[in-house]
Amino acid sequence: MARRDVPLTGVERFFDPDEVIVSKTDLKGRITYANRVFQQVAGYSESELMGAPHSIVRHPDMPRCVFKLLWVTLEAGQEIFAYVVNRARNGDHYWVFAHVTPSFDADGRVIGYHSSRRVPERSALDKVIPLYHQLLDIENSHADRKQGMEAGFAAVLALLAEKGIGYDEFVFSL
Repeated sequence: MARRDVPLTGVERFFDPDEVIVSKTDLKGRITYANRVFQQVAGYSESELMGAPHSIVRHPDMPRCVFKLLWVTLEAGQEIFAYVVNRARNGDHYWVFAHVTPSFDADGRVIGYHSSRRVPERSALDKVIPLYHQLLDIENSHADRKQGMEAGFAAVLALLAEKGIGYDEFVFSL
C-alpha cells in the first residue's frame, strides 16, 4: 500500500518534550539525515527515509499555503518557525513546532535545509488548528489546487496585515 493510501487513524502520537526531531534535506527536499527520534515518531526506518521526499510525512490536514510560506522564506535564505501536523507511516498524526533553516556552504550558497522540531505548546495548537481548518477550507473551495494554495497564502498575508505584525511575531504570539 502506498503511503498516501494509508488511511488516517485519528490517533495522535507524542514525543518527549526533551526530545528533538531532526532532519536534513537537499535542495529538492529529499531527506539526507533523519535522527532516531524522527524515525521512531514517524514510524519509518532510516533506510526508508534516506532519499525520500520530506513530504513522506505530509498530513492532508496541513494547509499547502503554509508550505508555500516556508519555501518562500527558505529560498530567501531566511529561517522560519511553523506549527506542522505530520502523518506517521501507519496513519497516526503528530504535531511539531518546527524551526527550519537553510544550510550554507563555505561560499554562502544554500546547499540544503535543516529542521529541528520540538513538542508544541498545546495552548498554541488550540489557536493553530482552527486557523489551519479555515485555510484548508479556502484552499479546498477552488477546483484548481494551485489557485487554492494561492488563495490560502493570500489569506495568511491578509491576516498578518490585519494584525499589523510579521509572520515570526504572529507565530510566537500564539
